Amino acid sequence: MIGSIAGDMIGSVYEHHAIKTTVFPLFSQYARFTDDTVLTIAVADALMSDGDYAGKIKAFARRYPNAGYGGTFYRWMMSAETAPYGSFGNGSAMRVSPVGFACTTVDEVLQEAKRSADVSHSHPEGIKGAQAVALAIYLARTGESKDTIRHEIAARFGYDLNRTVDQIRPVYDFDVTCQGSVPESIIAFLDAADYEDTVRKAISLGGDSDTQACIAGGIAQAFYGGIPNNIAVWARGLLTPDLKNIVLNFESRFPPPPVA
Repeated sequence: MIGSIAGDMIGSVYEHHAIKTTVFPLFSQYARFTDDTVLTIAVADALMSDGDYAGKIKAFARRYPNAGYGGTFYRWMMSAETAPYGSFGNGSAMRVSPVGFACTTVDEVLQEAKRSADVSHSHPEGIKGAQAVALAIYLARTGESKDTIRHEIAARFGYDLNRTVDQIRPVYDFDVTCQGSVPESIIAFLDAADYEDTVRKAISLGGDSDTQACIAGGIAQAFYGGIPNNIAVWARGLLTPDLKNIVLNFESRFPPPPVA
């Protein structure tokens, strides 16, 4: 899941300063981890322990309350409420990458992605967004081609993936819904040549850059069998010790398959 985390950090600089180009410094002094990273690690910790997604998500969010959460999520995370609030925001999709890396069958991926989304993002589009990202990661890490990933995700979830980043970029705007950002994030991966190119393309859309780079970066890590070492070292260096330890434990427990 380090590909998701690094994407979040690289994109964090441009979340509120949208750019429409792939040419930008990869390692900014202003980069930081955001709610995308915190909640991704919360989901990973739930998968490695008791499966209590709501409990872990709330606990980690409260530990890092200034990571940039949406207003409705913030009120939910700080309340005693345990029921979901029906969101179709892309928060369900940004945090789901550990499911795609940990689960061993398509059915398990879809079930766990739904469980991880349901605790807050219980709207059908919120669930669909999480399932699409998790399934794309699972298919990518199990050796499926980009054509197969495109077909499977489009057929299952009804996303239009027959577009290109160059077609989307001129007319795209900031969109935090699953239906308005997940397909575009997947397309950034499908259009790219490698991990770095994936993240650059996702950010260049000029939308919710940290989340879209987080989503696309996780799929790219799975497809390419990892991320460049300099990016991984940089990203781990921006994590707090407790978050870093969970990432390392997750990577040890769910190592990627060898690159063919």
